[in-house]
Amino acid sequence: MAVADYMSLEEQVDADFCRAHRKALLRRIRTRFRKDTASDELLCFDDLRKIPGAMRRIHRGMRTVLVSQIGGSVGHCSEFDRDFMPTRTSVGERWKGIDRAFHRGDEPPPVNLYKVGGFYFVLDGHHRVSVASYHGVEWLEAHVTEFGAGGGVWNERGNRESA
Repeated sequence: MAVADYMSLEEQVDADFCRAHRKALLRRIRTRFRKDTASDELLCFDDLRKIPGAMRRIHRGMRTVLVSQIGGSVGHCSEFDRDFMPTRTSVGERWKGIDRAFHRGDEPPPVNLYKVGGFYFVLDGHHRVSVASYHGVEWLEAHVTEFGAGGGVWNERGNRESA
């Protein structure tokens, strides 16, 4: 979404955050009212530690990653929803700073991701992923570390599949 002619950059950034936060809130309410079994929460990388079998780590280096394949977090699971919309107002100032840079056309630094199967968990860059998701950015540059877990892999939406 481009900066509207009638809004200052600060007004646009405030409006973007309010809309993104509202999307997360409405999704949470809709999920609860529908008694939907699908969670609106991010998957937590820490949950992978509960899977039996040793995990091996392979550094894959710089990759271009589809934002739609990013749906998990390392350590910030409650701050964003499954589509990386902000669920807490406490992330607002940082989010707005990234959004401001987006509107100015600044190139963001690569995010750091953990890959398990075809699914990515954000180690560093949660706010950058959130702003990219909000604006419909399809691809992000990322430093990727891939993990392999014995006994299966995780698919794009974070569901475990047998190997």
